[in-house]
Amino acid sequence: MQAKTSRRGEQTRERILDAAEQVFAEKDYSAARLEDVAQAVGIKRASIVYYYAGKQELYDAVEERIFTAMSSHTQGTQRPGENAINQLLDLLDGWLDFLVARPTAARILLRTSSNSYSDSRAPIRNSAGALTAWEEIIRRGQASGEFAEASPMHLLHLLGAGFIYYTATAQLLGDERNYDPANPVELEAFRTLMHRSAKALLTP
Repeated sequence: MQAKTSRRGEQTRERILDAAEQVFAEKDYSAARLEDVAQAVGIKRASIVYYYAGKQELYDAVEERIFTAMSSHTQGTQRPGENAINQLLDLLDGWLDFLVARPTAARILLRTSSNSYSDSRAPIRNSAGALTAWEEIIRRGQASGEFAEASPMHLLHLLGAGFIYYTATAQLLGDERNYDPANPVELEAFRTLMHRSAKALLTP
């Protein structure tokens, strides 16, 4: 009986996180309400507070789940033994494909990067794994002479920010400029530009 209760509770928690990710992506942190999430799940607001003390804690849990899923996805795209540039392109491809498949995550990351809510500690903690993976590849390439010397964070802003904007803002450019990030032609054209940019920036 306890196992069934625990399993049901975990399913409810996942439904809350699914709904919260959608609500935060659509409304932003400041405009979103726990009532919106409860309505999307089909439960009472008090049921959300049972699992998450408030909106900030729920938002942090959504963000943590995004980074965990993104890390798991990119680990599956890495090719051990490859040179630094191919490992970096694999990482960029993994991030891009993850966000194209999960556009709500892209919108939340874009808003988080603008620090549109009060607690700045959670993004630092949640993004640590992704940033470490990036830094390790950059520094390994620089140590071997394969990459030019440059700040890993400057390179991240130049190369990493692009795919977040590509995914999150495609429908905000006006009718004549809108595009579908998941369209195979659009996606491969963007991927090619991303690869060319990475190689141009990193070549000594």
